[in-house]
Formats: sequence, structure tokens, C-alpha cells
Amino acid sequence: MTVEPLSPATVVTRLRAAGCVFAEDEAELLLTTARDPAELAAMVERRSSGLPLEHVLGWAQFHGLRIAVDPGVFVPRRRTEFLVQRALAVADASRPVVVVDLCCGSGALGAALASALPLAELHAADIEPAAVRCARRNAAALGGRVHEGDLFDPLPSGLRGRVDILAANVPYVPSGEVALLPSEARDHEPLVALDGGADGLDIMRRVARAAPGWLAPGGTVLIETSERQARGALSALEAAGLEAALFTSPALHAHVVTGTHTP
Repeated sequence: MTVEPLSPATVVTRLRAAGCVFAEDEAELLLTTARDPAELAAMVERRSSGLPLEHVLGWAQFHGLRIAVDPGVFVPRRRTEFLVQRALAVADASRPVVVVDLCCGSGALGAALASALPLAELHAADIEPAAVRCARRNAAALGGRVHEGDLFDPLPSGLRGRVDILAANVPYVPSGEVALLPSEARDHEPLVALDGGADGLDIMRRVARAAPGWLAPGGTVLIETSERQARGALSALEAAGLEAALFTSPALHAHVVTGTHTP
């Protein structure tokens, strides 16, 4: 059956009716991504039903890269680009560096860092099988290895004491607030990628406690958090014996805590 092509104006109208705030921008992406009228119609229908735009497109733009994002995988946020910026600020691009992307989701963080650090040895890990499959696609061209398991558990033991950059976009939404998230996240992203426990810091504390055993001398762990959780996150890094600091980006509404291993 032949599908009648949707005009750009019709796509915008349908997206706007579905509540898409940036309907014009999204319409342009759908129109340029769809390979034929049938695919465009299906994509508009999926987006109008509430599926995240990135899941409809199959990719997300992140730090200048096109990152593959499969259905059911956490969508990288633009604010997380600030974590990449902070990591690159402390990395030495002139020498080999070991980069670990923990709670990697699609692997966007690791891919962005490895792309900017040509001598990087990239490892990533996630507990979600769908995320691991997706991250492996994004890491393949960069020679990265993606491991399936809980936090540090699946990482090769040979990385202990060698990690220069430990980037961790851990879940940090308090359990009681998950239901308040936009439906795009609540209904289409894995709970394990969102729920950070009672105060949102459970996973962050686990990462902080274990980080010193994995970081190289002078290595740094970088973790995204929220403004109200920043003090608790700093305290967790300090309790682990790390030199802690907080960095903020008002433009991206982003907060990143860092802990440097100075044995």
C-alpha cells in the first residue's frame, strides 16, 4: 500500500498537537532521517505517542557525536556534556590514558572522551543488557570494551590502580520522585538508570567508596549530580579519601563533583 507523503507543515502540526515543545526542530530531524514516506509516518506516530525523540531517530547528538540510542536505553542529556568538558580539562591528551565510563548507558560519555583523547584505552560498564549492546556499537570504532555487570564488578582486574578518568553518570533521582519525571523518561528508560535510592545518592556513594582502589595516582572520578545533592556527594568523596571539588555550568544547568586520588 502506498503511503501519502506527509508535508513538513503536517509533521509540525501533529508533533505540536502531541505536546512537543520543539515541534519545528523535531520535524526537521524526522524529515531528514526518514528514508521514505512510510518510515516518516511511522516515526511521527511513535513520537506523537510519547516515545523519546532519540529512540524514534535511533540516535542522539552528544558532544559533537551521533550516538546510537536503542529503545529502552537511557538517553544522554545535553547537560552531561559538562562532565565531558570537566574530564577533558584534567586529562593529558598527549599520553596514554585509561578511561572508564561507569553506568554507561549508550556509552556516550566514553565515546566522547575517547574521541577527544586519541591515546585513550576505553572501558565502559552497565548492568542493563540492552545498554551494553548499544554501548558496544558506539565503542566499537574507538576500540573500546564494554562490560556487563554491576558498577566495578565486571571490569578487568588489571585496571585496578590504573584508571586516569572515571566518568560516572550514576542514577541520582530519589526513589520517591521517579514518578514525577516526564513520561518520556519514566515510561521509556530503565528504572535502574534513574532511581538513585532514598536520597538519590546510593549509587554515587558506592562509586565513591570503591573509586580509590581503581584510580591511578592523580586519577579523577567525575560524577554528575544535582544542586541539592552536591554537598552530600562532596562529603561522600571526601569520606573516601579523595580530594573533592564541585563544578557548575549555569548554561547547561549541570553540576559535577570530582574526586582526585592523591595517595
